[in-house]
Formats: sequence, C-alpha cells, structure tokens
Amino acid sequence: MLLFFSITLGALVIVYFYVVPQLESNLKSQKISELERDAKTYSRPFQQAVGREVAARELDTLTRNLAELTGARVTLLGLPVDELDPKSTAESPPYVISDSGDVGGDLQPSSENVLNAAKGRDTRTTTKSESGRQLAQAATPILYQGEPAWVVVFSESLDDVAKNVALIQRQFLIAGALALAVAVLSAFYASRALARRVKRLEQAVEEVAAGNFSEPIPVDSEDELGQLARAFGEMQQRLGRLDEARKEFIANASHELRTPIFSLGGFVELLQDEDLDEATRAEFLATMGEQLDRLRGLATDLLDLSRLDAGSLELEREPVPLHLVADRVASEFAAAASRNKSDIQVTREGSETVEAVCDAERVAQILRILISNALTHTSEGTSIVVEAGPADDGEETAGLTVTDDGPGIDRENAPLVFDRFHTGNTARGSGLGLAIARELAEHMLGRLSVESRPGRTVFTLTLPLAETDFPENTDHLTGPDVSDTTTAARA
Repeated sequence: MLLFFSITLGALVIVYFYVVPQLESNLKSQKISELERDAKTYSRPFQQAVGREVAARELDTLTRNLAELTGARVTLLGLPVDELDPKSTAESPPYVISDSGDVGGDLQPSSENVLNAAKGRDTRTTTKSESGRQLAQAATPILYQGEPAWVVVFSESLDDVAKNVALIQRQFLIAGALALAVAVLSAFYASRALARRVKRLEQAVEEVAAGNFSEPIPVDSEDELGQLARAFGEMQQRLGRLDEARKEFIANASHELRTPIFSLGGFVELLQDEDLDEATRAEFLATMGEQLDRLRGLATDLLDLSRLDAGSLELEREPVPLHLVADRVASEFAAAASRNKSDIQVTREGSETVEAVCDAERVAQILRILISNALTHTSEGTSIVVEAGPADDGEETAGLTVTDDGPGIDRENAPLVFDRFHTGNTARGSGLGLAIARELAEHMLGRLSVESRPGRTVFTLTLPLAETDFPENTDHLTGPDVSDTTTAARA
C-alpha cells in the first residue's frame, strides 16, 4: 500500500508541476494575443484623427470609449521628433497625449516597446513588471504621411491571471488531497481483499502440499488471481489423479512382485521333493521362468521410465524401414495371438518402402507395448492389424498404426491412457507401458495418439520421414532381437 501511495503522490506532483506553469503561460499568452488583436482593430479611429486639428477633449473621449469597448487601458502617446532629421524619431521618451484611466495604477506603458513599434511600423507586445504587479501591453503606431506620428497602447493588468492560477492551484491541491485519500482507502480495502484471497489460495496450496486433494481450490473471479487459482485447481486435480495412480501402482506393483515371488518360493519347495517325475519338474521350471519374466518386465519398465526422466536414454537416429520392424514384432506375438485365438496381420500402404528416422529397437519396443495391450485388453478372437506407410497428416512423416476391433476405450479413460500408472480397469499390469511408449515417440521427434470407439481402437505412431536411400544391410531389423528378449518373452 505504501508503494501505491508513493506512486499516486508522485503522479499528482508531476501533473501539478506540469499543468500549473503551462496554464499560467497559456493564460498570459491568451491575454497578450487579445490585446494585440484589439490594438490592430481599434486603432483606426486614431488613424482618422491624425493630421487634422483635434481637440484634446475629443481625443480623451475617444480613448475612454475605446477603453470601455475593449476593457483595457488605452493610452495615446506622441513621439518626439529629431530636430536634425524631422522624419526620424528622437531617442527621448514618448509623451502622453491622452489616457483613458488608471488601469495598472502607476505602471506606465513601456517606452522601449513604444519606440520599437514606431521604428518597426507594426504592433509590438510586451509585459512590464513593477512592485510585484504585471502589465500586458500592445503598442500600434499611427502613421501620418507614411511616418509614425502617434503610438496607441492597449494595456491590461495580469493580476487576474495570477488570481486565476492561484485559485486553480488551491483547487488542484484540494482535489489532489481528496483523490489521494480516496486512492489510499481504495488501495487499503483492495489490498485487504486481495490478501484474503491470497491467504485462501495459500491455505489450499498448503493442503495440497500436505497430500489433501479433496478440498477444491475456490475460483471467485476471472482476473489474474482467479486464473492462478484455476491453474492451481487443475494442478490439484492432476496431482490427485497422480496420487491415486501412485497408490494403485503401489498396489499393482506389490501384487506383481508378491505373486511371482510367492509362486517362486512354492515351486522351490516343490522342486526339493526328490519324488517328482521329470515331466512335472519341467512344468514347474517353465512356470518359474514365466514368473521371472514378469519380475524382469516390471524392472525393465521402471528402468526405462527412470532413464526417460533423467534424459539419459540413448537413441539411434537412422533410416529404418518400418514394415520390416512391424513384420519382426508381429512374428514375436504369433504364439500369444494363437493362444488368444486372435489374428495379427501386417499390411503395407503402397508398394514403396517407407523409411523413418528413428531408433529401430525403440520403435519395436513401442509396437510390442501396443500389440501386447491389444491382446490383453480385448476378448478372444480379436483381429489386430499393423500397418506401415506414409502418415496422412499432411507433413513429411511416416506412420505405424495398430488397429483392433475390440470393445474400445471408454470416454472416461480415453484422456488418461498415456498417464503413468493408469491401468483403466482391473487388468493386470503396472500402467507404465503406454506412458513409456509416448515418451519414447516424443524423444524420437514423433508422437503417439489414439482414436477409439466401440468396435475399433487405433493407436498411431508418427515419425519423421527419412530422405536417405534404403540401406542395403537390414539384418539388424529382421534378425532376432537379442537386446530386448525380456520384453519379447514377457509379451
């Protein structure tokens, strides 16, 4: 509030020292301009009287009439003549021929201004100060046979200008003091209202920091503070969802870890029985391998997520024919699709090979996640189509789509499918696969999107289109995936 008071006071002071001097100067200039106009207009009767015999009483009457008409003091002055040069004006002061009154008191017309008007043969203006009083003057020469004979001076006191300026100064100071008081009171009440709103927002944020996401943050306006409160509210909702997802992830991860660990412990005890036949022993060992794959898969997901967050994930950027990656990954899921009575088809748009600039192994990892999700979250007999080709987004991009004819994603879960730890239903899993897939796509300067409706779900991976020639050696794309056997085995 003190800062607001200082700014308001400073603004008033600046306006005061700018407006008042300008006002005084403008009023003086206006007064002088009016006198100059009157001097030029009302000097004609004297022009008609010069050069002929005119009684002093007649000149006095004329000056008084003009003074009443213009409201100014009118003084008619004679010019001393140089005896050596009758056509020239002497340097001695001019003398008064007729005067309308005592406007300006003892202040007499400026001799210098009168002589300048006579020499210049035009109207001259000036101001004269004496004893704290000011007089504005306008002198006009009266010519006879082309030479100045008289000079008529219109004078007006500037005391009224000073009075008007002083009155305006007082009014301005009073109005400024009232405005300052109103501004301070308004600032006080406004600051208290803002402080209360900020305090409520601070308390709500403290509740969020303490882990309480149930109390909504109030939004009571559309100003900047209201927008901030709305942003905090959205953050609170996201943190709440993240907290719920975290709790669900802990429960899921605990289940994912506990089940294979308990299973492994049970099988170890069974294997210690020496009476087991070879077939049963082999079955137990196979089941133990599956449980180890589940543990290894969860560890791999968490490790990938940690690397993505830390920015330490290394990616290769090279031209990759996408249809070869799709063929390889689809073949890995042949057995899983057969058990689910599902069909996986790989198609290719057009006859030309489409290449994308990306990391082949990471693209394969994304495809494994998408196909695994399609098999996990759909019923038996689902048809899955993987298609490689140019993307139809109007840009220089290549695309991979994974389409299934399952039940689709409900509207509630559709915006959240790429969130970390979100599982969407009670299906087993950590809820990290799609989050990792999207972040991998973004790290390769691409994007992963989804469109879903009942009976059709399409995940689209878009990557930058390669402009280089197709590499002759593609063994690393069609051969077995040694570096990611864990994910393949888990799928």
